[in-house]
Amino acid sequence: MKVGTILYLYIILSACIVISMKNKKIIILFLLIGSLVFLPSSAFAHKLIPTDGSNNSFENPLVFDDHKVSWVVYEEINGNELYYAFEAKKGDMFYSSIVIPKIENLENFAPSLAFIGYESHLELIQSYEIDNSNKSYPYQLPEGFDVYVFDYSGTFPSEEFYEPFGQITYWERQEVTFDLPADGTYYLSVFDKSANSGKYALAIGKIEDFSAYDFFTVLPYAWLATKLFVNDYFSAIIAISIFIGILSLIGLGVYRKLRK
Repeated sequence: MKVGTILYLYIILSACIVISMKNKKIIILFLLIGSLVFLPSSAFAHKLIPTDGSNNSFENPLVFDDHKVSWVVYEEINGNELYYAFEAKKGDMFYSSIVIPKIENLENFAPSLAFIGYESHLELIQSYEIDNSNKSYPYQLPEGFDVYVFDYSGTFPSEEFYEPFGQITYWERQEVTFDLPADGTYYLSVFDKSANSGKYALAIGKIEDFSAYDFFTVLPYAWLATKLFVNDYFSAIIAISIFIGILSLIGLGVYRKLRK
C-alpha cells in the first residue's frame, strides 16, 4: 500500500476518533504524532515556492530568500525563459538541479540552466568548477553581466528517482555546484535551446528548514501542488474530498456537542 493511501486512512481514522473521544489533549497529540510518523523522510527535502510564471524577464525574477535553504519550484516553459535571483556571500556554496516529471512527451525534455552574474564576479570562479559549461545563451543580458550555461549531457532516458511524499517519479537532469566568488546578487535562468515546451522542477540549496507550522501548511500544499504539476487530478480531487469530509465530520461532532 502506498504511503499516501496509508496517510489517507490514518486521517479518516483520526477524524472518527476526534468525534468519539472526550479527552481533547489526547486527540491533538494523537493527530500530531500520527501525521509526523506517516510523512516520509523525503518530505523534508525541499520547501515548495508557489510561482505563477510571471518571472519571465531578467527584471522580474522569482527571488529565493536564502539560497542555502532547500527550495523547489514547479515550472513550465513554452519556448520562453524563466528567471530566479538570490543574494549570496563570498565562499557560499551554490547548488542547483533540474528534474523532469515522468509524464507523457517529456522523456527527452532537457532544458538548460544558466548561471548569471556580474562579469567581474564570474571571472573569479575556478575553471575546473565550470568545465562543463558554455556561453550559448540566446537572450540579451544587461551590460556588465555574463553567463555560464549548463546543459544536460547524459543519455535518454536518464536515471530516474521516485519521490515518496508526492508519489512521483522524475527523470534526472543536470546538477550544478560550486563556491560563489564574491558578495552580490546572482541569477538563474531556465530555457530550452530548441524552444521546446515542458515542465521541470528546479531545486536550489541543501539545508532542510521546516518548522512545526510547515507540517500543517507548506507540506499539505506541496503535496497537492505536486499532484496538479504532474496532471494527477484524480488524486487531487480525492484528497480535497477527504479534507472536506474530515471538516464535515469534525463540524458534526462539534454540533452534537453543542446540542448536548
